Amino acid sequence: MDSFEGRAWLEWWANSSTLLDSVEVAVVITTSGAGWDAHGFLTSNKGEDREGFAFFCELDPVFMLRFEDESTVAVTVHPTDEHRRFTLTEYTEPAQRPIDHHIDL
Repeated sequence: MDSFEGRAWLEWWANSSTLLDSVEVAVVITTSGAGWDAHGFLTSNKGEDREGFAFFCELDPVFMLRFEDESTVAVTVHPTDEHRRFTLTEYTEPAQRPIDHHIDL
């Protein structure tokens, strides 16, 4: 069984050129059969990091997981523990998709 344990970043992109949020995470990824299992947690204890992460998870839970070598994979984040811990699954749908979000003022 192959595995990776280390630092990465979950990035939320509005489009191919606009990064709206990036949070540092510690992840553990292990292969299992034909796929993989992944879980991790935010490395920051700052409330604003967790609040921003929670906002983007609720808006659209698809993030880019970026590793230190700059390689990336699209993932869906499944938050737990008040958005501090999470599990990940690979996102395999089209990269471009509409987001419908309204803010009541």
